[in-house]
Amino acid sequence: MTRSVTTLRPIAAAVALAIVGMGSAWAGDGNATPAEAAYQASPSGIDAAKVMMPDEEGAPAMTREEFDQAKEIYFERCAGCHGVLRKGATGKPLTTDITRERGMDYLKTFITYGSPAGMPNWGTSGQLTDDQIDMMARYVMHEPPVPPEFGLADMKDTWEVFVAPEDRPTEQLNDLDLDNLFSVTLRDAGQIALIDGDSKEIVKVLDTGYAVHISRISASGRYLFVIGRDARVDMIDLWMEEPTTVAEIKVGLEARSVETSKFEGFEDDFAIAGTYWPPQYVIMDGETLEPLKIASTRGMTVGTQEYHPEPRVAAIVASHQHPEFIVNVKETGKVRLVNYENLDALSTVEIDTSRFLHDGGWDSSGRYFMTAANQSNQIVVIDAQDRDLEAIIDVGKTPHPGRGANFVDPEFGPVWATSHLGDNTISLIGTDPEGHPDQAWTVVRTLEGQGGGSLFIKTHPESEHVYVDTALNPDAAISQSVAVYNVDDLEADYQVLPIADWAELGEGPKRVVQPEFNQAGDEVWFSVWNTMDQSSAIVVVDDKTLELKAVIRDERLVTPTGKFNLFNTQHDIY
Repeated sequence: MTRSVTTLRPIAAAVALAIVGMGSAWAGDGNATPAEAAYQASPSGIDAAKVMMPDEEGAPAMTREEFDQAKEIYFERCAGCHGVLRKGATGKPLTTDITRERGMDYLKTFITYGSPAGMPNWGTSGQLTDDQIDMMARYVMHEPPVPPEFGLADMKDTWEVFVAPEDRPTEQLNDLDLDNLFSVTLRDAGQIALIDGDSKEIVKVLDTGYAVHISRISASGRYLFVIGRDARVDMIDLWMEEPTTVAEIKVGLEARSVETSKFEGFEDDFAIAGTYWPPQYVIMDGETLEPLKIASTRGMTVGTQEYHPEPRVAAIVASHQHPEFIVNVKETGKVRLVNYENLDALSTVEIDTSRFLHDGGWDSSGRYFMTAANQSNQIVVIDAQDRDLEAIIDVGKTPHPGRGANFVDPEFGPVWATSHLGDNTISLIGTDPEGHPDQAWTVVRTLEGQGGGSLFIKTHPESEHVYVDTALNPDAAISQSVAVYNVDDLEADYQVLPIADWAELGEGPKRVVQPEFNQAGDEVWFSVWNTMDQSSAIVVVDDKTLELKAVIRDERLVTPTGKFNLFNTQHDIY
């Protein structure tokens, strides 16, 4: 039953071998709105019109109109992987010393056919015309234009409180089961849908920033925070008669992460958002989103200790061990433990780890933060209690765990698992240094999956199954299905569930992405993500029988991607 990654057509494969140094694999850049690179890329929230054309010699001629058009395409489709300044991260660097050496024919061929490592085939997929490919090849041979900064005054200009804290209810005024409510990203609509987990009905659709990347719930379970790729943060009060956006702010030009304070005594006091541009994070008031403290992430990389001008903020999680946020700084390979007890004397522990840090989650004990350094093919383990580096573990190619999956291996005890963008394996890492010291912080088991291109792996304490998507695999049969493993018999073959077929949507890419359990752990939901002009759906599977339970269809479900059960998200259950 095990299948390998389907390769591209022979010419594309030959091109990829010749230019392996420029391969790019999209990693969602945080979690939740996946399938970008193979589908609609990794859009930036940067307003391309505000970024000026540099004057230079030695680059191919471009008209102002061509440069402006190429700049917009780059920010929409390429910056998420290669960086605004093209220094590379999930994708390889595209600096002019590299691109000019490669030359026009080389670049055009690469853009047209992509590579098996994850670089989209922009030409053969029809997403870019021949003229646009020629224009983009010339564009990346020019020095990258630099976007403007975004400071406190800029943030305050965008900050709005629609309902003041004193005017909000003191108790829940609706009868929604908030513990089994799902926040679902409607990517291209710039919205989220709140869906009741029992009735499977849409409760409300709310306008948000573009392509919401993640949803996070406050420690109290009252406030829902969402952040778009355009760095807009919306704060939604779930206690009002209808869930309502009560505050909003734009914290930069491009972003992926938001979180709230959860340490005892500081519940709901603060929120934090990290940005891709400018490279920084901001701590905000947890009830109003007023920006309080901005910290830059620019600095030296691990290892070579070279200055990096664009170290973007990837995942952020809230520690339960100390009044701290744990902040992944992607390009420098550093994890920051940011203490919020005194914002006037901000205390930060900076831990050198591995590049390029991306997404991750907690082990089952809630003590160890497990996070992917995806271009180093490693998992970094941070001890949140002792506030130091516990381990760095080699895994498969380009790990992309989402928040990962915690379960008990019948032979090796408690493990945390990640799937991979770059190969078909699933790595199981021992996480019990007291009960299973010989297995702790090592890969105790490697499972074979359907193929590369996985974005998320998921299980639940009440489930006997582990689900692995393969949304970015070039084989439609693989990208439209999921593999399911039996926790009690991991050596057995996985079972394939034809999720997209069950949705019965007709034409379109129909990539299946991000398993998400309900609160009880007896259902798992999948997004069937079609293009904006075609129908999408959410498929609900009975976890006990692995049979279809329901299909949620609604014309308002425009390009659904990330789904977040509020109880599981609030309590870090995965």
